[in-house]
Amino acid sequence: MNHRPARLRVPGRVLLLGGGSEIGREILLALDLPPGCEVVLAGRDEQRMAVAGADLPFRVRTAYYDATALESHQRFVDEVFAAGPVDLVVSAAGVLIDQELLDQDPLRAGLLVETNLTGHVTTLLAVAQHLRRQRQGMIVVLSSVAAVRPRKANYVYGAAKAGLDAFARGLADSLHGSGVRLLLVRPGFVIGRMTAGMAPAPASTTAAAVGAAVAAALANCSTVVWVPRSMGVLAGVMRLIPRPLWRKLPR
Repeated sequence: MNHRPARLRVPGRVLLLGGGSEIGREILLALDLPPGCEVVLAGRDEQRMAVAGADLPFRVRTAYYDATALESHQRFVDEVFAAGPVDLVVSAAGVLIDQELLDQDPLRAGLLVETNLTGHVTTLLAVAQHLRRQRQGMIVVLSSVAAVRPRKANYVYGAAKAGLDAFARGLADSLHGSGVRLLLVRPGFVIGRMTAGMAPAPASTTAAAVGAAVAAALANCSTVVWVPRSMGVLAGVMRLIPRPLWRKLPR
């Protein structure tokens, strides 16, 4: 896919929250970042981040970041920005856990919500403070089609994504006029490590396709992108399905 590169200051700095994320890595590769750009991979799994960053064509460093350690997020973000301005923040931390396991383990369900929602909130509010002072910058938030309507097969995950989706839309409005832009990304079922062993859903996509769509959306100054694009239409249909039929869906 041909697209104009997103506008970053040269050489530019990028922070990827969820440094081992497959989608996050594909976004970095699709962005056509300038030579000398520094990418900070932030996550808990040092080995996974080392593998993810090994062949990235940028200056890469890793930093420990735990999305569930809420009290650490302000300090972590302050330290990242203290090392220099940040042009792009990709918020990609997330986990997907089988609903049957969550039904048996409410604490685990709570940790899923902290990873997929609360951690984004505490981290991105700290990020927004710095980007407002910079008067420029971009934020990419990974939501999901699961945010559209809760399903019995993944309602905890869907609830967390719905909260994140609403938060991101509100944050985007609060940043309007500040010079900071936010792109909300709503992929459908993404074939990859997180969904390994699951049968692909209709209109499934790949991490590489999400990366390409994000790069094009940033270049076009879009505020929301569905991946694939047809997922937006499908989501509209999903909202109209009567509840007795909706609850019969296998997943």
